[in-house]
Amino acid sequence: MTIGRTGLLALSGLAGLAAMGSAATAQEGDLTVLPPVSTTYAAAKTAWGEPDLRGTWPIDYLNGTPMQRAPEQGNRIFMTDAEYKERADRISALASRYDNEESQDRLGQGHWVEMGVVNRRTSLLVAPVNGRLPEMTEEGKRRSALMRSSWRKDQTFDRPEDFDSWDRCITRGLPASMLPMMYNNGIRVFQSPGIVAIQLEMIHETRIIPTDGRAPLPAAIGNWMGESRGHWEHGNTLVVETTNFRPGPSATNIVTSGSPPENDTPISTSAKLMERFTMTGPDKVSYEMTWTDPVIFTQPWSVQLDWQRDQSYQFFEYACHEGNVQLRNYVSASRATRAGVTLDEVE
Repeated sequence: MTIGRTGLLALSGLAGLAAMGSAATAQEGDLTVLPPVSTTYAAAKTAWGEPDLRGTWPIDYLNGTPMQRAPEQGNRIFMTDAEYKERADRISALASRYDNEESQDRLGQGHWVEMGVVNRRTSLLVAPVNGRLPEMTEEGKRRSALMRSSWRKDQTFDRPEDFDSWDRCITRGLPASMLPMMYNNGIRVFQSPGIVAIQLEMIHETRIIPTDGRAPLPAAIGNWMGESRGHWEHGNTLVVETTNFRPGPSATNIVTSGSPPENDTPISTSAKLMERFTMTGPDKVSYEMTWTDPVIFTQPWSVQLDWQRDQSYQFFEYACHEGNVQLRNYVSASRATRAGVTLDEVE
């Protein structure tokens, strides 16, 4: 867990976000246009001839950029100057919490939450064009209403199944795990001939992506993070298709700013994740992702991020396990509340 990190508004993301800012300036006449991803960069190659994506690609500098766009911003990909100033002021205030708590010798959210670098993007979502999650199907709404989580309002707790897979430190699932969050934003990429591995700091999960043309697993075999297959395009782009999802985790997660707040976005066995990792410079990757789940959503939705390699970034321990006593505390407190037990009686 990343506690007390310094320089949160400094070097890790400035290069990637400078490109975002300049793109917004170039598009002042039409803030609804996102420049296309260039595929002309000649990426360095591994010893076995594949584009070399290896390294550490933290996305902490994107924290604070909302997943969904405010409705009043319409179809604008980029902010106006007034909106940009408001975000800069807000992120600056949030980033100062750590120093404020240190000066007061107390522990609070400032020790937990990593704020990002200010940028002009209105949302991580780029499709639908309004930058918001599409409407759920009736079946999606039905399944959403059945989901259980510590993040759901007015929920009672009696058993482990009343907590979601993230509560229980099992998985944050996909596509949520590929989006910026309040802490543990590290991503590492490893490669060997025919294999790409993506290690995630949150929960320390590792996605194994064969690129050797092997057949997918049978549809009956489901995994929390799905089953991925990849291939290379243009000499600089890794294309990954992931299927075989096991329902359970939420497709969105509250620690990504602007996400639905109750971790209640269901995943069906029909879900598919398409990703493109395109090298656009020696230390830059454009990450594009499209989530399609026709059982849950009325249309697909897409996200685009800019990654910046940062080899100085350190992974921290994810100090969480399924035996965490907090689950028992939730159950005990929930039962006591329903039984009418007061705090004075407990003491």
